[in-house]
Amino acid sequence: MSAHRLSFTLAALLCGTSVAAAAQIRPETVARNLEHPWGLTFLDNGRMLVTERPGRLRLVQANGVVGAPMAGLPKIDVGGQGGLLDVLADSAFARNRTIYFCYSEPAESGSGNSTALASARLSGDGKRLEQVKVLFSQKPKYPSEAHFGCRIVDNGDGSLFLTLGDRFRRMEDAQKLDNHHGKIVRVNKDGSVPRDNPFAGRSGALPEIWSYGHRNAQGAVLGPDGKLWMNEHGPQGGDEVNRIDAGKNYGWPVISYGEHYGGGKVGVGSAKAGLEQPVHYWTPSIAPSGMAFLKSDKYGKDWQGSLFVGALKFRYLARLDVKDGKVVKEEKLLENLGKRIRDVKEGPDGLLYLLTDESRGEILRLQPR
Repeated sequence: MSAHRLSFTLAALLCGTSVAAAAQIRPETVARNLEHPWGLTFLDNGRMLVTERPGRLRLVQANGVVGAPMAGLPKIDVGGQGGLLDVLADSAFARNRTIYFCYSEPAESGSGNSTALASARLSGDGKRLEQVKVLFSQKPKYPSEAHFGCRIVDNGDGSLFLTLGDRFRRMEDAQKLDNHHGKIVRVNKDGSVPRDNPFAGRSGALPEIWSYGHRNAQGAVLGPDGKLWMNEHGPQGGDEVNRIDAGKNYGWPVISYGEHYGGGKVGVGSAKAGLEQPVHYWTPSIAPSGMAFLKSDKYGKDWQGSLFVGALKFRYLARLDVKDGKVVKEEKLLENLGKRIRDVKEGPDGLLYLLTDESRGEILRLQPR
């Protein structure tokens, strides 16, 4: 074995990545000079929309040219973790030009903010949003720059899922059904509440709630099993991947595999009867963000069906091998990239696309070697 080959092999083993995996992908830059990009969605003819957390939405052409900030966005409360966050093109975008986006919405009067979900129509020239409508607004508003959640998932039945953070200092709210803190909600694409939501019609519960007991969910995707899968940040350790069932309680802050900042057990520990266990968890925390199940076989059959999760803290892409609803293996990819991976999407071409959360962030496309 050559010295170069030997050093490559040792480096791959030391970083927890197999040689086969390290050689399987090659990141290429699609677009650059984006300021803290957060969400990515695909339109048509190779075009994409990308959000920048400071409150800008941009159209990216197939050749990587990034357009000027679009007009028509509502007022956004930018600060800390807040700003313009996720974006999603409607499944019938080619016909209706509709998109959905979520953001930190300021209170109309006084202090406070919360996560809001809106729809809009993209103008024919791609330079502005029209017919903007707020579909959902998290209640109550609270003065915080943390834990907005804000991933949007199309459920495929005319409804949308939206993840919502616990707002950090309102963690106890995650166990109460009279508020939207620490919840996942489900609303129809016109903003109405689906009749089959688990708490619709229940006294003392907000009808939009789909599941509760969450901390700060920044990744979500519809799985091959038709279920909603999501990841959420733990406190000091205890980041989780959860498979979501309607009406279930996922434990925060009663149970967690992490501990409070500075030390100390969270709630009663890591388990309690009646509270759901994660499919997978990380200790120490990796700060997971966007996630995607890979449907295509562009990277080989071994990766098809895997769950890919971006890690903000340790700056890698996790490949989770999922069998029968359980994570049986984790593989760390792109550790030498040294970038905070904010979003992960499978493109119409069957390739994986990443957003890097930097002051000069990029859209990357992972090419199979």
